Amino acid sequence: MSFKQTIASLFHASAPVGHKEKIVSAISAFVGILLTGILSASLGQSALPLMIASMGASSVLLFAAPHSPMAQPWSFIGGHMVSALIGIACYKLVPSPFVAAALAVALAIFAMHWLRCLHPPGGATSLAMVISGQEMHALGYGALLSPVGLDVLILIIIALAVNNLFPGRRYPMLAPAAGGEKPAAPSALTFGRMALNKDDIESALKDMNAYIDVAEADLEEIYNRASLHHMRRHMGEVICRDIMTRDVGTAEFGDELSAVWEMMRQRKLKGVPVVDRARRVIGIVTIVDFLKRVDKTQQAHPPILDRMRAFIRRTTGLTSDKPEVVGEIMSAPVMTAREDTHIVSLIPLFSEHNIHHVPIVDKDGRVTGMVTQTDLSVALYRYWAAMP
Repeated sequence: MSFKQTIASLFHASAPVGHKEKIVSAISAFVGILLTGILSASLGQSALPLMIASMGASSVLLFAAPHSPMAQPWSFIGGHMVSALIGIACYKLVPSPFVAAALAVALAIFAMHWLRCLHPPGGATSLAMVISGQEMHALGYGALLSPVGLDVLILIIIALAVNNLFPGRRYPMLAPAAGGEKPAAPSALTFGRMALNKDDIESALKDMNAYIDVAEADLEEIYNRASLHHMRRHMGEVICRDIMTRDVGTAEFGDELSAVWEMMRQRKLKGVPVVDRARRVIGIVTIVDFLKRVDKTQQAHPPILDRMRAFIRRTTGLTSDKPEVVGEIMSAPVMTAREDTHIVSLIPLFSEHNIHHVPIVDKDGRVTGMVTQTDLSVALYRYWAAMP
């Protein structure tokens, strides 16, 4: 290995993060530590400077890497509390401070691994319990409540509040439900090519036999997004404008149900964007939106065609107990895409949101076309699956 390669290897490339995310992380940490210090001091917490240092290490994970498994609530809370308990016990039971310090950190790591709450600043907390001054030692096991427990409680509340203020962040990272829910459709289409699934990722992690600081769900999302970028690179710039249907039937909020239903029937449309007077999309109405309400109009359940006629027929008089205009049955808000959006970006829209129509809009939000699942499937086959 050359000298240049040796030097380069010392500076490991980190994951690319945008400037906005870096600024948000710094501001979040500032708010978190400032409020923790102020609230702790107002409650008369002892050994404040020592514990703020430990919480400062945690703030890097909580606010700069909130999706990391090491930053999740149980890792943060369990990591500090278990480590503090071990540190206090080692100080009391082991005469040599050097042995006690080393043993506290080692046992803290083992316990965090075993309890599945690995949190690196926990090692600092266990060490702090041993090497801190008489003020901390005098607290004994009471240090678990204050300052450790109090700092942990304040910072976790701040992390829950601050992290969820910003789009793109979700804290905590909740595990999927154990059962009873239909698994989400994959966000990448493979057309017969080899694809990874959750079991493949879990098996690979077990084979590595090492702690990887990325959640399984994030690994799966990374793979899906990489698949989409791979498709885009090989397909070239194929945008929504190239595949959309331009002759789009539209409706306005106050259009009568019968008129819109007749338009959809004659033009064989399954969905129609609902627009305002500037042709900006405010919703969408589909056959499903009609059918969902037909069943609620009558109790006797006559034939479906009779029920549909009764539903879309305008009610005479000044009052009505059923919807009369399209705006009352449309679905809103509606997913849209810009004309210059690459078509692979539509794949997650269809698969993750369980929709069948995506209105295409210009830069001013005015509807210019429509792309259906069929349109997208045909285009993907033409530009991707049929490639040599």
